[in-house]
This record gives sequence, C-alpha cells and structure tokens, in this order.
Amino acid sequence: MVDFTRGPGTGDATQILGAPAGAPVFPTPSVVPTERVVARLRRHARFLILPALIFIALPGALVFGISRFPTGPEFWMVVGGAIAVFVFLVLWPYLVWLNRRSTITTRRVIMHRGFLVRERREVFHSRGYEIATRRGPIQALSGSATIVLTAGTDRPLVLVSVPGSRQVVDTLHHLIEVNQVVPSLSPQRESGAF
Repeated sequence: MVDFTRGPGTGDATQILGAPAGAPVFPTPSVVPTERVVARLRRHARFLILPALIFIALPGALVFGISRFPTGPEFWMVVGGAIAVFVFLVLWPYLVWLNRRSTITTRRVIMHRGFLVRERREVFHSRGYEIATRRGPIQALSGSATIVLTAGTDRPLVLVSVPGSRQVVDTLHHLIEVNQVVPSLSPQRESGAF
C-alpha cells in the first residue's frame, strides 16, 4: 500500500504531482452513512381472513358437490366452479396482498406494487412531508391505520391499513427530524450584511 500523504523529499507521488507537504493527493470520500432498512410493511393480514375461510370450506364443498353429481357435465361444472372459486377468491387476494409492500429506510419511504407493470414510489425524509392517518372502526380494533404521506405538490403516498400504525408514525417523525438538514448561516448573514 502506498502512503500518498507523505511530504516532499521522500520521493513519492506527492512530489511528482506537486501537492503541498502533508496534504493528501486524493481527496478522501465524504463519510455518508449507509442506508439501512428500518421496517418492511404489508397491509394488515385481516384482509386474508375471508380467503382463508373459503380455502378451508372449499374442499368440503367440492366433496359434497362431487358426491351429488358423480358423473356427467354437472361433475365438471362443480370441479370448474371450485377451481374458479379457488383462483378468484383465495389465490388472487393472497397474491395482491403479497404484491403490495412498503419499505421504510433511514433515508426514504418506498412503496412497491403491481404484477406485470411495477410501480415504485419514493418519498425522501430529507424533503420533509406531512403525515396524516385515517382510521376506521375495524382498523381501530386491529390497531392499524391508513397513513398518507404528502410531500409538496406530488401525489400523496398512501400506505393502506398499516399494522402498528402509531409506532410507524412515531418512527417516521423521528426519521424526518434526523434527516432534516439545517444549512448553517453564511458569514454575511451573521454579520448582518446581505
């Protein structure tokens, strides 16, 4: 490893490049804290209660239908209906729930959603944004709320039915405070001259 900070007279790179004695030849990169994930959020799982109940009842209904119509076109109608119920009332809601997620990091809030066309939206904590919560009666029972993040003239970022919403809002307030950059006053403003 080469020490680029040694002064002239030692026959190293600082002499060749003409840097002053003791000054580093290559500027050191500013120390930027790494972005860490604070929380990964999905919609509250209560939306999966009805699909789970249908998934539990579906085999019994299928067996009952097959026992009533063991042959003929009615048999295939029962099987086709069971497959359609499974796809549209069990599998689809679960995939929609899995597909919509939000990530809170130390620098921003990121929302992902979409199957074939992916949508990704971000709001940076350093910009500052308004936090509003909406809570219905069922959300109040489950401890969740819809959090709306409004940053200026942009379209609001809506986190639907977030579990543990009070803790999430407190965390967002803290991250906004930490990421707000307050510019220091210039020497001209401190002396009163503009």
